[in-house]
Amino acid sequence: MKGRIDSTKKTKQITGAMQMVSASKMSKAEQNAKGFVPYADKIQEVVASIANSNTDVQHPMLTKREVKKTGYLVITSDRGLVGAYNSHVLKNLMNTIQKRHQSTDEYTIIVVGRKGYDYCKKRNLPVSNSIIGMADHPTFADIKDLASETVQMYSDGEIDELNIIYNHYVSAISQQVTAKKLLPIENLHEHGAVNNDYEYDPNQEQILEVLLPQYAESLIFGALLDGKASEHAASMTAMRSATDNASDLIDDLSLTYNRARQAAITQEITEIVGGVAALE
Repeated sequence: MKGRIDSTKKTKQITGAMQMVSASKMSKAEQNAKGFVPYADKIQEVVASIANSNTDVQHPMLTKREVKKTGYLVITSDRGLVGAYNSHVLKNLMNTIQKRHQSTDEYTIIVVGRKGYDYCKKRNLPVSNSIIGMADHPTFADIKDLASETVQMYSDGEIDELNIIYNHYVSAISQQVTAKKLLPIENLHEHGAVNNDYEYDPNQEQILEVLLPQYAESLIFGALLDGKASEHAASMTAMRSATDNASDLIDDLSLTYNRARQAAITQEITEIVGGVAALE
């Protein structure tokens, strides 16, 4: 019993330390996610201004086409001990696939994180691209190749639709599984009106040709930052729960140990009293 109490105390120390580390990482990740918002909003505003202008601006990323093959970009973690962070995302992915597709030829998966990669490989799901070993605080350089290749898949017609599934950071104790369509880009009229203050050189079409891929890549990077903040928050919550459970277990074991010790002491006293009585 004492051995179990000691081992549980050591486990509690480990989970407590991991909780503090996750809290520190979450704070930085939350700052990164919020710091990226102004850039994302501004590029969205410029793209929306051009797309909503009266000119006949056309671009494949703005054009909806018949969906023959769908791409799913899934953001998971590389490590465990994050509660239901990964399972919720992967469950959403599987439910979507089962609902929408009859064959593996109808979709492909782009995975960020070892947990998602291993999950898809074990189930023989088609994975066309992946990143394993993403930093706790990723930069755009870490995701640029994957993002540009994914956007290029749409431009080349390899996929006709791109969806992203990840955990949206709501608060330190709340993360919400989010699934949304990235390509084709729709509903830009909701994000910005025509801004006549902009002057375009050489012309709007060429600027849109450059901005739209960057805009799509920024959406992917923003989702990754959001997902990382959620991952560290989920880890912090899981470690806090583990620490609390260890404390409860220590209390229960200590109570059981004290009762057993008291029973042994009582037994010894009874035997001594009985022995003295017998001598008299």
